[in-house]
Amino acid sequence: MKEELKTTLAPVPAGPYSQGIQFENLIFTAGQGPIDPETGKVVGETVEEQTVKVLENIKHILEEAGASMTDVVKSTVHLSDLADFQAFNEVYKKYFQEPYPVRTTVGSQLLGIKVEIDVVAIKNRG
Repeated sequence: MKEELKTTLAPVPAGPYSQGIQFENLIFTAGQGPIDPETGKVVGETVEEQTVKVLENIKHILEEAGASMTDVVKSTVHLSDLADFQAFNEVYKKYFQEPYPVRTTVGSQLLGIKVEIDVVAIKNRG
């Protein structure tokens, strides 16, 4: 049975979707942007600042399920400008350890933000 994950430490969904879903030991997060959950406003002007906020939002959703960033096995990253890839990557690698999660990174039209990320994690993986 799937369980909705909700935390006040990540932004409230802007549409008909959940912040995260846990199914058995699998955790799926919705795409997270650099949104402050208290104000609903975008945090940061640079891709580095925005990436920090996005990953902090993801971390809080995972923690709601009793998981952490070390449990992430897959991420999907959307960048509004692929020229930001190196700067994004410098921040991203600080949130994960080897073996790094598998990742897909694509250029996307994003509304007023530079980065959006969703992840899949496996809780209590051996």
